[in-house]
This record gives sequence, structure tokens and C-alpha cells, in this order.
Amino acid sequence: MAMTRRWSEIRSRLVIFEDEDLLVLNKPAGLSVMGSPEEPDLVTLAREAGEDLKPAHRIDKVTTGAILLAKSAAAHAGLARQFAQRSLDKSYLAITGSYGLPPQGLIELPLTVGRKNRVRVAAQRRSIVRNERGDHWYVEPSDVSTKAKSYPSVTTFATVWADEDKSLLVVRPMTGRRHQIRVHLAWIGYPILGDPLFEKAAHGGSELSYLHAWRIAFDPVWSGGRRVELEAQPGQDFWTPLRGRVPPVSLLDRARRLEEELQRRFHSPATSGDGP
Repeated sequence: MAMTRRWSEIRSRLVIFEDEDLLVLNKPAGLSVMGSPEEPDLVTLAREAGEDLKPAHRIDKVTTGAILLAKSAAAHAGLARQFAQRSLDKSYLAITGSYGLPPQGLIELPLTVGRKNRVRVAAQRRSIVRNERGDHWYVEPSDVSTKAKSYPSVTTFATVWADEDKSLLVVRPMTGRRHQIRVHLAWIGYPILGDPLFEKAAHGGSELSYLHAWRIAFDPVWSGGRRVELEAQPGQDFWTPLRGRVPPVSLLDRARRLEEELQRRFHSPATSGDGP
């Protein structure tokens, strides 16, 4: 889909859920949620069109997918509580430019902020331990750096499909630190394809990385309604690295089954927030 800066067009083309208190969009790559000093962002475009929206969370400019935008203070507060209490579920799809990951995995690596405000693991890369089964990455407490505050960070994943040079993952962040999924996968040796944080010439300057905020579930406590479960369909561009290898429909069906397995195996749901 060609990028547009007209709020009316963004709204009509990208909405996946709306009620009196909440708007949920399937955000394209190249568009910031808020606070962009260089170009218009979603919140600014909405405000200029006469609509006051408050993001309940953020996804990165290069990341696509579901973003929750509260219309009311009650919805914003209700979602904030669910993020804090870990009762809101989030799942992502990610394509890595490498293979060899196990069917399921757990990454427990604390994060901190390093030079130039970049998020990194709060330990030396050589101190990262992979267990004998090869499905758990962690660092010993004695190896965690004390030079700056660190934040416990946990990511789970399942391998949906892989060949000799690429892997498609369904990923569930159990905590919601800034850049968590991107940093965790890169530091265990499986960076997300096209991630500008870890690829110096990602896509020759393209604003798309292959990380998509796919599914989200929350309770609309502000209206007393039943739990809402939403799915933001990946755009055709997301499937470019896998085109001709396997049909996206079959991949999404398998990803749904594996996401349910991850939920059963790792019971604590995802959280959000800008992290460290």
C-alpha cells in the first residue's frame, strides 16, 4: 500500500476495530505513532484533522501492525492498567535472515540503555548461556552489568517455518521493553531481516523491517464488554522474503496454532511500555 499522509485515508484504509472509546489501526511501516520531530506521525495527523487520540502503547516506525489509540481517558487508563498487570496479550510475526532456531524458545536477557540511547542486553554477549536443549537463552545474575539500571525482559517464540537461510517466527513478548524483540533476537544471533538497528544497509534505505504486530487481545473494561481479540493482517510487502516458497495463508494457520501452544506453555501474558 502506498504511503499516505491524509488522516481520513489512513483511518478508512487501516482501521481494524473501533468503538466510542477506542480506535485500532493496522499501522504501515514508515509512519511513527507519535513524537516524530522530522515528519507527521499518527497522533499529529489525527489532531490536525480534529481527532484527539492517545496511544495506549507504541510500535516502532519500521514495525507494522496493530496499534491501540484511545479516544477517551477511561479507555486509555483501562488499557494502561492491563499492560501494567500483564492481562493484555500481544503476538508478533518476525522473519529472520538466518535459520537454526528450535521449535520453541525462551529468551531471558535483561535490557539496559547504552551509548547514544541504544537499548542493549545488560551483559557481555559472551556471557549469554544457551541451555543443553538449545531452547533457553539467559545470563547468570553475576554477569549482569551494574553500570546502569537493567530491566528483566522475557520473550518467547515458536518457529512457524524455516529453510536454509530464513525463518518465520511467532513471537510473544512477556515483558514490553523498548526494542525488546529486535534486541533479543539479534543478541542470540538471529536478527530480524531488514532491522536498521542491526543491518547497516537494511533494504537499501527502505522503512520496512520484517516485524509485524499481529494479534492483540484486551478487555474493554471502560464499557463492560467481553474480551476483544484482534488480528492485523500482514501486508503483501511483509511476505516478500518468502514469496514463492510457501503460501501465506498456510503460514498464518500454523502460526495461530503455535501461538496457542506458546500461551499454554508460558502462562504469563505480554506487557507493553517503552521499556528501559
